[in-house]
Amino acid sequence: MTTPAPPDLLYSETEDDLRAAVRSLLTDRGGPTAALAEAERSRPHDPDLWRSLATGMGTAGLLVPERLGGQGATAREAAVVLEELGRSVAAVPYLTSAVLAVRTLLGCDTARPEVAGPLAALAGGGRVGALAVPLPTAPGGAPPATVRGGAGLSGEITSVAGAAGADVLLVPADSGLYAVDTTAPGVAVTPVTPLDLTRPLARVTLTGATATLLAEPDRARDAVADALLTGAGLLASEQLGLAEWCLAETVRYTGGRHQFGRPVGSFQAVKHRLAALWLDVVSARATARNAADALATGSPDTAVAVAVAQAHCGEVAVRAAQECVQLHGGIGMTWEHPAHLYLKRAKSDQIALGTPGRHREALARLVNLPGPVG
Repeated sequence: MTTPAPPDLLYSETEDDLRAAVRSLLTDRGGPTAALAEAERSRPHDPDLWRSLATGMGTAGLLVPERLGGQGATAREAAVVLEELGRSVAAVPYLTSAVLAVRTLLGCDTARPEVAGPLAALAGGGRVGALAVPLPTAPGGAPPATVRGGAGLSGEITSVAGAAGADVLLVPADSGLYAVDTTAPGVAVTPVTPLDLTRPLARVTLTGATATLLAEPDRARDAVADALLTGAGLLASEQLGLAEWCLAETVRYTGGRHQFGRPVGSFQAVKHRLAALWLDVVSARATARNAADALATGSPDTAVAVAVAQAHCGEVAVRAAQECVQLHGGIGMTWEHPAHLYLKRAKSDQIALGTPGRHREALARLVNLPGPVG
């Protein structure tokens, strides 16, 4: 029996080059400062930044094979992009369009023009898609369909991330998976106020809306399940990038902020907190990279790797953001400093695609580790 190769958690030269390009773009566009300004605008995302990232750099099609109009890369490269987007809390629909929507379409019959057409459009960045399920939906826990088929689609889905600003919605219904144009009659996308202003949520209401069937019920369920698993695994990389920025920014600030004639960061209590956080971030990097590698290689342990990554990274990101706010003192509590954006993104990500507790429960089932009885 052949022993499977151990996961490769190191970054390749290609991944390092991609990281450098994405970070350079985000830095040129203002990084967290630009995200703070974008949060004050009443639009779902930054269209110029998205155009540069998705179309100019081709990142929207990383998960799409070249024969279908994409870049033919893997989840490892997409994970690198999400790390950088987490570091800058950029207001772009990468997770919702280039990951969730794209993976859902890839789970359908791509030989059909009804599937290949939207997939190529999303891969090229010319259109933005969104999977119409509530953001807290965890892998393996898709809720019962609230949309009914017939002459047209009718129903309502709440808390859909990326729906505001999307051109096409991928809607799971009782009779299969459908593509719905957001400008079609009978389609209402109503933005709701989210905790994280850089990742908008909306309520989708369909009233006899015209739709294109993408997959029958059984294949639709498999496609959505695969998209949710991929999304949860790659979300860990966004949480990693967020935690890394919070740690680096806090170390920088406490090293330059003086009290009692010495840097705040030189006090032993602060050193201990930052050292503990560094260990958390290093562990988060290992679990996030393991999940990305498992998704890229089609490992039989992918579900385990994703559950481990989400159970750990969600809590690390929140803890890093909380430490960032607290150790910045008064300035960390203000709107002018971007620390609050990281805390809000971290808290939002913590419940997105399953809470850490939900993933621990899934992990226990996957490794046959029953919980306490009684």
